[in-house]
Amino acid sequence: MTKRATPSQMQISAQCNFIVRQVWVSIAERRRAMMTSTADGTRNDSRRILVRVGIDVAILCAVGLFMQIFLAVAEPVRRGFFCDDESLRYPFRESTVASWQLWWVIATGIPLAVIFVTERVRAEVKTVVEPLQFFRWQVPFWVVEAYKSVGMFGFGATCNHVLTNVGKYSVGRLRPHFFAVCQPVLPDGTSCLNKTLNYGRYIEDFTCSSRTATDHMLSELPLSFPSGHSSVAMYALVYCAIYLQVRLNWGRSGLLKHFLQFLLIALGWYTCLSRVADYKHFWSDVLAGGLLGTGTAVVVANDWSNLFKRRRSWKQRVNSGTQTSDENKRNGGRGRENPGYVP
Repeated sequence: MTKRATPSQMQISAQCNFIVRQVWVSIAERRRAMMTSTADGTRNDSRRILVRVGIDVAILCAVGLFMQIFLAVAEPVRRGFFCDDESLRYPFRESTVASWQLWWVIATGIPLAVIFVTERVRAEVKTVVEPLQFFRWQVPFWVVEAYKSVGMFGFGATCNHVLTNVGKYSVGRLRPHFFAVCQPVLPDGTSCLNKTLNYGRYIEDFTCSSRTATDHMLSELPLSFPSGHSSVAMYALVYCAIYLQVRLNWGRSGLLKHFLQFLLIALGWYTCLSRVADYKHFWSDVLAGGLLGTGTAVVVANDWSNLFKRRRSWKQRVNSGTQTSDENKRNGGRGRENPGYVP
């Protein structure tokens, strides 16, 4: 015969079953709370990222739209010339540094490479921070830092380009190859070839009679000051040199960073010199453009992008015992908690 459980045994069994159910309910509620918290955190990170990127893109578009409206509406100051002005009689030459090389290599390719490679190297040798959660994707912290730097660099480049074009259209200085490209003709049909009539006269009313010059070549004639090539090149390359100085610390070679900085500055210097050698600008145009680009780069790097403040913040995190990459490897690849970073 089967032995029946006593009332005391049945009571103990019921109490055990109740306790087990309560434990399972507690575990399920805690897991559900953690999943909800993670989902909310993901949503918050994604929202902050989207808002910041949207604002940045809107500001860049606003500045770029202003520049496009200015270029479409504004006309350069029409300045006259003397027929015996020898400084305007240089031959026309093709640019040593072409426009596509300036914009795609110097102003875009090199800065992007410098910023992304530098931040990737820093991620290997510096502190490890938990990545941000953007919907289903994890965004490494070095990508966030690179995005911030690229965005500020692009905003500064746009502002620098606006300032350069404002100077060009406000001054209207003729280029050194003005006579070779324009071949000006006066309203009475005479030209500067007639030395007895037009030499010594300041001529403002004229038309270009060249049949070989394109519309683009003619539109560029009064835009000599300041040099756009010099301004763009010096802004991009000086900013990159400052960026390397502040952000790159590679212990394997103490001279590598300075060698890269030398190459950047040398490329900018070469670009400036080529504008004089190609008779595209006067030396004063190149000087003004180089100073404008360099000054803008210093302001953007020092004041707008807060590169030096970010360097101090990295040092503070290191001094406070933030986990290094070696420690991260010893801990099985687990990084420290994200220290409240808001993109």
